[in-house]
Amino acid sequence: MTIRVMLVDDQALLRTGFRMVLAAQPDMEVVAEAGDGVEALRALATTDVDVVLMDVRMPKLDGVEATRRICAEPDAPKVLILTTFDLDEYAFSALKAGASGFMLKDVPPGDLLAAIRAVHSGDAVVAPSTTRRLLDRFAPMLPSTGREPRHTELQRLTDREREVMVLVAQGLSNGEIAARLVLSEATVKTHVGRILTKLGLRDRVQVVVMAYETGLVRVGGRG
Repeated sequence: MTIRVMLVDDQALLRTGFRMVLAAQPDMEVVAEAGDGVEALRALATTDVDVVLMDVRMPKLDGVEATRRICAEPDAPKVLILTTFDLDEYAFSALKAGASGFMLKDVPPGDLLAAIRAVHSGDAVVAPSTTRRLLDRFAPMLPSTGREPRHTELQRLTDREREVMVLVAQGLSNGEIAARLVLSEATVKTHVGRILTKLGLRDRVQVVVMAYETGLVRVGGRG
């Protein structure tokens, strides 16, 4: 199956570079490009896309708001945020808006391709530890909303599920969590699935975001 990708970035040269990398893959096709969020939304209205590579800082409509609008739609494509990391404090807001993860703009081609394939298959788009580093840096700068209702939602979890959620937010893989808690990896996957269902979250990245918003995991990585 061919993975249909849309490139959204206001730098045409950068889009060209990504397009060349993707075009060399037998299982990927760039089906659309856009220079800002407005163009991206317009293209998505007429083009079937599986994965969107989304820049954050763009004219007219930035990547955060574009991501929010895309992810609010049924059967929305997955969104990968492209960030410069050191400068882009808005990447955290994009994760809150529904993006499945983020990548650095200077990501090695192999890592970019692996991330696109992971997203398309329904797996986590980036290592949770990578997401946690971004959150550690920017969470104190970004006000969260609905803190009390979020705390109430966590009460739906069992003690074991809360324990698993903390470890997910601290950057541990399912295998590492299984070893830490002396559980099978299949059992950990079941717990993660129940956490997603009970809290209405899309993926592990959103689990990390919620853990920080509620204070379940504090900046610095400890619950």
